[in-house]
Parts: sequence; structure tokens; C-alpha cells
Amino acid sequence: MGDLIGVLGGTFDPPHLAHLILADEARYVLDLQRILWVVTAQPPHKQNQSISSVHHRVAMVKLVTDADPAFEFSTADLDRPPPHYAHGTMEWLRIRYPNSKFAYLMGEDSLRDLPAWNMPQLFVDSCDAIGVMDRLAVEYEVAQLEEELPGLGHKLVFLGVPPIMISGRDIRSRVREKRPFHYLMPPAVSNYVLEQGLYS
Repeated sequence: MGDLIGVLGGTFDPPHLAHLILADEARYVLDLQRILWVVTAQPPHKQNQSISSVHHRVAMVKLVTDADPAFEFSTADLDRPPPHYAHGTMEWLRIRYPNSKFAYLMGEDSLRDLPAWNMPQLFVDSCDAIGVMDRLAVEYEVAQLEEELPGLGHKLVFLGVPPIMISGRDIRSRVREKRPFHYLMPPAVSNYVLEQGLYS
């Protein structure tokens, strides 16, 4: 699958080590050319949540992508109007990279929730592969998911990423409560959070 481009979308508030581990493992398992980090400007499922400005989230992701030549910052969810659903992201990318194939990367929680996504069948059809962090957590559910979303099963690639209990929500709480958080993110991102006074 060496002609695949990885797509890692998210709020990235902030980008943390779980994102990096997923991206790195996917690059190895799927033999990805590169991985596009797609910052979702206005996440439809987080409309009632307080999130950092897109300016800060883009700046933090650029700190991550600038540090690794296999990572690339993408404006897929910035250069088009909301709502920013995953099937729209894939459509935007396919227009701009017409000769490429794409592997969308996600956690097992996102795979579980996939039938509730906006136009999930269109999303599945738009992907050449879907890389998922861990098989054990969802293996028993794959057959059911395939019934709801035909064609999903043969596109799934389970990456074998070890369980990583790091989340943006926990990091934001730690910063707010003045608990340790520095080593849950790349140092450049931790320093940015401190310098900009985010989450406090």
C-alpha cells in the first residue's frame, strides 16, 4: 500500500503524544507516503463545547508537522465552509490529489461511533483504507458495523497501537488545575501552551 496518503483529522486542542503514536504506527503499518494533519475549524460534534481558537490549534499542529518530514499540515477543513464532516474532507482531498489513495486514521472509539457520523456510507466509500488504533476493543463489533456500512470490513486495518490513556480533555484539565502535563505533548507544544496561557 505504498501509494497511500494518511489523513489524521481532529480538533487538536492540543495535539498530543497519542496523535503522534497513531500517526507513526500508521505510517509503518500502511507504508504511508505522508500523513496529512487536518485541523477541523468548527467540529460539528463540539458546537456546545468551548474550544481554542483555530489560530492556536493550527499553530500547535504546525509545530508538530514541522518537526517530521513525513507529516504535512493540511487546510482541508479550513479552506471550505462549515460544516466540516469527514466525507467532505475526503471529497476535498480527492479533488486536489486526483491520483492518490487515502487512508483515514482514527481511534477505536471513532470506529464504534461511525454509523452515527454524517453520511457514514459516503465516508467509507471515499476511503481506500481506514487505519484504527486497536483491534481488541472493537473486534467483536466489526461484523455488526459491516452490516450497517457495507464495504467497511475490507478497508479496516488495525494498527496494534498499545492503549494510550491520553486525551485533550485530560490535558486541558491538568493545565487548568496546575497538575503535570508537560510530557503528554511534544515539548514545543507544551511550551506553546504555557507561553500563550491556553487552558488556564
